[in-house]
Amino acid sequence: MRYVAGIDGGQSSTTAAIVDETGAVVGRGTAGPADHVDEGPGSARCADACTAAFAAALESAGLSPLTRVEAVVAGISGYDDTFDGAVPALAADRFRFVHDLPIALAGAVPFRPAVLLLSGTGSAAYGEDEQGRGVSSGGWGYLFGDEGSAFAIARDALAAAMRADDRGELVALTQPALDFFAVVGMRALASAALRGRISRTRVASFAPRVHDAAAAGDADGLRIIADAADALASLAALTIARLDRAGEAVAVVLAGGSFENSAFASLVGTRLHAHAPHAAVLRPQHTAAVGAALLAFDDAGLARPSVVTG
Repeated sequence: MRYVAGIDGGQSSTTAAIVDETGAVVGRGTAGPADHVDEGPGSARCADACTAAFAAALESAGLSPLTRVEAVVAGISGYDDTFDGAVPALAADRFRFVHDLPIALAGAVPFRPAVLLLSGTGSAAYGEDEQGRGVSSGGWGYLFGDEGSAFAIARDALAAAMRADDRGELVALTQPALDFFAVVGMRALASAALRGRISRTRVASFAPRVHDAAAAGDADGLRIIADAADALASLAALTIARLDRAGEAVAVVLAGGSFENSAFASLVGTRLHAHAPHAAVLRPQHTAAVGAALLAFDDAGLARPSVVTG
């Protein structure tokens, strides 16, 4: 039996999938974050996460840690051609890095044109046409973009609470924020975040509290969640237009942890139809790690399976 592997290296965690030549997902593994944001040249952060997730997937499959696979494709959040981190030493005949958006779309739906709208710790949209031409929108990172992401939602909520603190006011999210981050005041929270004692991932993990506040009718929460949904819908609509498919029926797949909140996914769908009335909102058929494995079939010179199981 021959095997390929796919790795999805994100800002919060890394997952790997081992797929055999019949299309059966035989093993999965997880590890810590693999993105290279804020990492210096030669950083082993990405390599260590990919190696650990790959090893865990082999163990899950009941395969020897010495098992050699035909090919591995690793999609990394924020990856570009100037990546200068360490490369993982995996038992594979072929290995390559790609950006995480193409692997997510590869796993999401088998047909084109299609657009992937991603909202997790970060956010972006990516689409491909029938000829395989890809276009990306957003994905500029937490300093310059990531609108509609969990990080942006949490940041905007915390900023609103900090502005209220300047006025000597407590808002609905003030005490939840102090409790969540275990700090004595909003200035202590800001200081800890700016000094790196509170990570971007930890900040992003506050987003569900903002969703909860919105569901309870809090004005700040409602505004922030509505703005996030509209920003994501605009990204998807822009990507459809850049594929020259405006006015046509195009699948838009909602992917990422933010859309585990069904109310938010529904709101984004509603806002999307206001921007692109013919868009068909779907959920992914398979994970991004499986999508990376499907690309690895191409690298290995193996026919992609018509059906993926497991």
